[in-house]
Amino acid sequence: MTTTSWKEKLLRGQVIPAHPLALDAERRFDERRQRALTRYYLAAGAGGLAVGVHTTQFEIHDPRVGLYHPVLELAAEVMQKEAPDQSLVKVAGLVGATAQAVGEAELARGLGYHAGLLSLAALPEASDSELIDHARRVAAVIPLFGFYLQPAVGGRRLSYDFWRRFVEIPELAAIKVAPFDRYETLSVARAVAESGREIALYTGNDDNILGDLLTPFQFPGCSPVFFRGGLLGQWAVWTRRAVEIVQIVKNVLAGGKPVPQRLLRFNAQWTDANRAIFDAANNFQGCIPGINEVLRRQGLLAGRWCLDPSLDLSPGQAEQIDRVTAGYPQLTDDDFVRENLDDWLKP
Repeated sequence: MTTTSWKEKLLRGQVIPAHPLALDAERRFDERRQRALTRYYLAAGAGGLAVGVHTTQFEIHDPRVGLYHPVLELAAEVMQKEAPDQSLVKVAGLVGATAQAVGEAELARGLGYHAGLLSLAALPEASDSELIDHARRVAAVIPLFGFYLQPAVGGRRLSYDFWRRFVEIPELAAIKVAPFDRYETLSVARAVAESGREIALYTGNDDNILGDLLTPFQFPGCSPVFFRGGLLGQWAVWTRRAVEIVQIVKNVLAGGKPVPQRLLRFNAQWTDANRAIFDAANNFQGCIPGINEVLRRQGLLAGRWCLDPSLDLSPGQAEQIDRVTAGYPQLTDDDFVRENLDDWLKP
């Protein structure tokens, strides 16, 4: 895919799931089920994938674990094999201090990834100027997908002044806004609006997905900016239905029609589902096990195991997942998975 085409696709708005990590009962990389997950997302209509991100488990970036390269490589291979004619957007998660982030950017670029989702969590004490210098050095290797990660899962607070400087980085293509905070979300949107640049805003606010996608963010003296799509852990599950709902949103916005009540209902229901799956009641401790548990119930994963043996569902979380799965069948895609699972699990 050319640089222009993948950027244009981002601007048109895509469903980009954050790709989980498939492990077996010994917590070893399960390539068969990892491949099946990638096939599921492509068949569901995702416009791209984000690999090596929080949902993939940040531990894969540890050289002692040794999974960053093989996980990114397998996803890229499956995307090329299963959808050679589709212009899928490939996003690689980048972490660590500058030397590590630059090294990961070089690896991702070599594997055919288009952009790097740059986490700043490893630099909690760095000044804004130091963060901007860090980002510019990574951007010299691979185009940037900025990332506002919520502090509850390892992110740090980032000021409006930081974002106003960050949006001037020439190689910046998009920003995932995921502070789970409306004030902080507005800071990023205002920085983009005031820059006048065409930067694709992607929601990572799993607690207010449709609220972001339906809202024109209008600031004094600026043209309105919109969230074009989402790069979400919540979209790692029930992806087929997410694609369908986002298309409804696009149709509503394109037609200039009033927002129908059913989309507002979907937004509240999605947030309720996310509360259970992400374990919001316990400060998101069970977030990754929650995602994996939904995929396990569908048969896509063999278990909800994480690289960290201490990570599992919180007390009562399974019951909450039961509740939202039964209560919101309109958000699930169990039938779609059931019909295709055997094919996705083939070698």
